[in-house]
Amino acid sequence: MKKLFGTDGIRGKANTYPITPEIALQLGKAIGLYYEAKGHGTGSSIVIGKDTRLSGYMLETALTSGLVSMGMDVMAVGPMPTPAIAHLIKSFGASGGIMITASHNPYDDNGIKLFGPDGYKLPDETELNIEKIMFDGEINSSHIKTRQLGKAYRIDDARGRYIEFAKSSIKSTSLKGFKIVLDCANGAAYCIAPWIFKELGAEVIKVGVEPNGVNINKNCGATCPENISGLVRQHKADVGICLDGDADRVIMLDSYGTVVNGDRLLAMCAIDYKDRGKLNNNTLVTTIMSNLGLIHAMKREGIHVETTGVGDRYVIERMRSGGYNIGGEQSGHVIFMDYVTTGDGIISALHILRMMKRKQKNLAELANCMEEFPQILKNLIVKEKTPIEDVPELYSVIKECEAQLGEDGRVLVRYSGTEHLLRIMVEARDYEVAESCINQVYNSAEKNLT
Repeated sequence: MKKLFGTDGIRGKANTYPITPEIALQLGKAIGLYYEAKGHGTGSSIVIGKDTRLSGYMLETALTSGLVSMGMDVMAVGPMPTPAIAHLIKSFGASGGIMITASHNPYDDNGIKLFGPDGYKLPDETELNIEKIMFDGEINSSHIKTRQLGKAYRIDDARGRYIEFAKSSIKSTSLKGFKIVLDCANGAAYCIAPWIFKELGAEVIKVGVEPNGVNINKNCGATCPENISGLVRQHKADVGICLDGDADRVIMLDSYGTVVNGDRLLAMCAIDYKDRGKLNNNTLVTTIMSNLGLIHAMKREGIHVETTGVGDRYVIERMRSGGYNIGGEQSGHVIFMDYVTTGDGIISALHILRMMKRKQKNLAELANCMEEFPQILKNLIVKEKTPIEDVPELYSVIKECEAQLGEDGRVLVRYSGTEHLLRIMVEARDYEVAESCINQVYNSAEKNLT
């Protein structure tokens, strides 16, 4: 059982366990000892990036100290998208990478994501091994002699490397003629994303590019895409592009200011790949949270759908094991496995724009490939994550709602992997039916879990 790592690394309130400098220092030492045991030895390197949260400085310094004390070199690249770290690990030939971010969460949260030398997030087994090193007692670094201590470097050309990589994913296709409203969520991509779209010829109206350490994701970015709807219409833009705090996911808006979520982006990408004979094994991978409308649309197109638990790491694991190349989540993770090892909001947006240009269609036309079922989501703060089946009244209400919905809807109740939240989702053909069911489930959960 993991003590620290959740579904997407370690996450929590900054300066509160486990997101403290003490834990970060120990984690750095544990990572160093793990890589030493794997035969990497002193002098191997780790890439460290971060988003724009104030607490990033604290964690970056502590992690660096731990790693250097174990003889590992650190290449710090500063504020950089999570997918950029995944790419830079391979570009620098590093042993692994660390991204300091809490993704779409508020600024007072932070987190630590670990990547292996192949650019993929570390598997559960490796995270457990690192935890075991941390909690088995004090990590002794006295065997690392002074001359063997690692060094910390600030890498100045890291942005340029990722910019060229991102552009090359669409063969540097010209985006001249496109007008884009780009919301960077005051996050990791605030500097790098505008340059990429500008260098490819697009006209860019920038939003969310003035981070101050506490405004990341605040009323901006992928969690609030409707906030730029008016700007898209005002500037007569072709699209709106909303990244989240670490830029591993994207939500877009069409020229009418209508939000196009991850399900619709996945649908249009899967159909496009199938039409061009590039959809591996004729399969799209997504999670149980995806809209039933996506499943129906794929069935109509003759595309098989594989579903996983919630979290892009589980989507990626299924894609790797099955040899699939298109997958993602409703929340905006779109994974083009032919190019990247994790969700990449910038590269996803680039591929959508290239598709628009190649097909000579606007985003609204492409997004019209599926019909969404009404889907209602509610979150409830809970004291403990008691298994749902161990709460008889709540479990009974869920089963009653499922029976009522039949094949025309569903109920999903799960705990967040990173927060003390119960997430409730009800989907039905009729909105009022969905609303009635979710209220029943929510009320029962509130009575029994808070």
